[in-house]
Amino acid sequence: MNPSPAPTPRGVYLITPDEPDTGRLLAQLQPLLAESPALLQYRNKAAGESLRREQAGVLARACSDAGVPLVVNDDWRLALAVGARGAHLGENDGDLAAARQAAPGLWLGASCYDDIGRARRAVAAGADYIAFGAFFPSTTKPGARRAQPRLLAESAALGRSRVAIGGITPENASGLVAAGADLLAVIAGVFDAPDPVAALRAYQRAFTEHDNENPDA
Repeated sequence: MNPSPAPTPRGVYLITPDEPDTGRLLAQLQPLLAESPALLQYRNKAAGESLRREQAGVLARACSDAGVPLVVNDDWRLALAVGARGAHLGENDGDLAAARQAAPGLWLGASCYDDIGRARRAVAAGADYIAFGAFFPSTTKPGARRAQPRLLAESAALGRSRVAIGGITPENASGLVAAGADLLAVIAGVFDAPDPVAALRAYQRAFTEHDNENPDA
């Protein structure tokens, strides 16, 4: 077990789209990184190993310059290789406890879907944050298991940062923050928006408005 979890930032957890052109991906991200999302996850399910390594390296440098922690999806070894801050592991991405032992300095996140039991096991194995979802229908994962907001409150006792993912919009984000989400994971809601920077700011307002309304929370 990881006895002292890394302090994970609170806010928008921005996830990259499947973009094959590294230059175009970087151009999309630069104005968003300037808005200080809490985390950026590099995710490209369509890329081969060479492209993933190239893109992860480019984003690691860009994130370092912007002061935004980078997390690599699926692959903790790649995260170590490019100097990323962390890695996110789903149910088919290898053993979390083995990753924790091999990479004690990485932030490790775990997909827990709709399963509080999986979240407990992930924390015991060394996860620094736990992710639940999809909370709403998702264009990125149309067949994803659906989670209920009560999971965010129920998992508070585990003492790890909680990520909400799946179909989150600026309109439904506030309910998840109120339920206990520390991070809102977003892909299409930002990258497919007519004005991605304005969209990112709209998600960030879900946190500032909640904090202003609950100053003692």
